[in-house]
Amino acid sequence: MKKQLVITTLTAVISLSTISGIVPADHNEYKASAATINSQNNQQAVEAKADQLIQTAKSLIGKSTYSNTVYKSTYPYKFSCATFLMYIFEKNGVDLATYNEDYMMKQGSYVAKSQLQKGDLLFFDSRGGSIPNHVAMYIGDNKVIHMADPKQNIVISDLDSKPYYKDNYITARRVLPTLLPSNPATKGDNIVTKAYSLKDKVTMGTVNSPSSLRFTATGFVDYIYKTNRVTLGTTNIKELMKKGTTVSKANLKKGDLIYFNSVVGSSNPTVVGIYAGDHRIIVPSSKGVTSRVLFVDYYNKHYITAKRVF
Repeated sequence: MKKQLVITTLTAVISLSTISGIVPADHNEYKASAATINSQNNQQAVEAKADQLIQTAKSLIGKSTYSNTVYKSTYPYKFSCATFLMYIFEKNGVDLATYNEDYMMKQGSYVAKSQLQKGDLLFFDSRGGSIPNHVAMYIGDNKVIHMADPKQNIVISDLDSKPYYKDNYITARRVLPTLLPSNPATKGDNIVTKAYSLKDKVTMGTVNSPSSLRFTATGFVDYIYKTNRVTLGTTNIKELMKKGTTVSKANLKKGDLIYFNSVVGSSNPTVVGIYAGDHRIIVPSSKGVTSRVLFVDYYNKHYITAKRVF
């Protein structure tokens, strides 16, 4: 359901207005790519991750209640269909970076309904359109687990059990292994992994003190790259944007730096993010380190450029 969620976690309040935006009604573009296994990933590891996701999801049955206005990631849990999946992926080290079903449906790769594997995301629209208002996760044997509604809460459903699953089905996306590090890990993977590992451990502000994990936004970026043997040489965002070579949005790779302005059309950068792969960015600011997707309207309007620095 597309209603504003009030995020009440121990660490942050996330406004839906920050990560929502206008998306096109035509989703045919999302069906262009074939479902494949990343050759750099071990399929056994992918299957193990899917099993972890399923185990976490099942563990919340009977402990969580449906809410499309409040998200609470501690007991008593409160989830919508999308925040439920965002939570279980995050708990297992996989960042969807959004609880917007539209944006989830743009991640990963298209997979045919006849080729579903554990961990795939299935999207439905009860309004008869192509913009999803429900998402579920495939768990094998023609079954999905999902936060269904206020009466059922989290349930496991057979896809043949009700006309709903056939009549309202839009598509499925395979987000494993595309949201996982390559095997072996690349330098970009290591940069992203390091940034994620410190996401909830650093204090953001006006002081850089790596020994106490206190950083400015650019200081955090400089530290992450320095620990991966990439010397940026500055914590000044204007000077930082001069580093490396320019890359287009279409050719972004993990570890690229992306710059945004605060005034549309300005070439003056005020925000820098680390590209985390599959349209996701890690954004340090005075309010903390957060993850987002580039589909958000704000990032489209305020995008300046991207640079590859290694």
